[in-house]
Amino acid sequence: MLGGNHLEEPIQQIIKDVLQGEKDKYALIVTRCEKFIFNYCYHMLGDYGDAEDCSQEVFLKAYRGLHTYQPDRPFEAWLYRIAYNHSIDMLRKRKVTRLLPFLYKNDRENNHVDQAIDHKYYNPAVLHALAALSAEERSLLILRCVEDKSYNDISLVLNQNTAYLRKKFQRAAAKFRKNYVSQEEEKPNDAQRSRTRAETTISKS
Repeated sequence: MLGGNHLEEPIQQIIKDVLQGEKDKYALIVTRCEKFIFNYCYHMLGDYGDAEDCSQEVFLKAYRGLHTYQPDRPFEAWLYRIAYNHSIDMLRKRKVTRLLPFLYKNDRENNHVDQAIDHKYYNPAVLHALAALSAEERSLLILRCVEDKSYNDISLVLNQNTAYLRKKFQRAAAKFRKNYVSQEEEKPNDAQRSRTRAETTISKS
């Protein structure tokens, strides 16, 4: 049984111990990382059950491939990369992008989006705007805005240089804002159509 002292043990030491035969200690890695990996999978897939399946598969793949991990790279980035790849596989198999709950947080580099979205609440316009993003764009926004990752960390996950990611982020944010504003502008028209249908029904009755 693993004691509480192991919770403070460096992740690199735990990995080394697992590779040397102390396989039970892999549970410590899962305990430390399962929350952020599940959240990432959930935002990518938009479904609780799929996120559970995805995160479990991520840790299974990580365990099987632990010997390929390079200690000079952040372990979280390596794990996120596995989660990203498996999420893409699941999206391809699903062949449709579902609407995604997305907890938007303030980002200093994208204040104009902050002004358009109230990050405390979900609404259909936000969900529709997010659904229009590609998997890479969605992953970039999740890692940058939700997980507060640096561009250097994200570059290790998405295998892109930081200059590319900064430009990609701005384009993705602009795309998100455009779709969001479009959804918001359609609301009065929908309301007007509803009133028209109601008035027509009343006039016929």
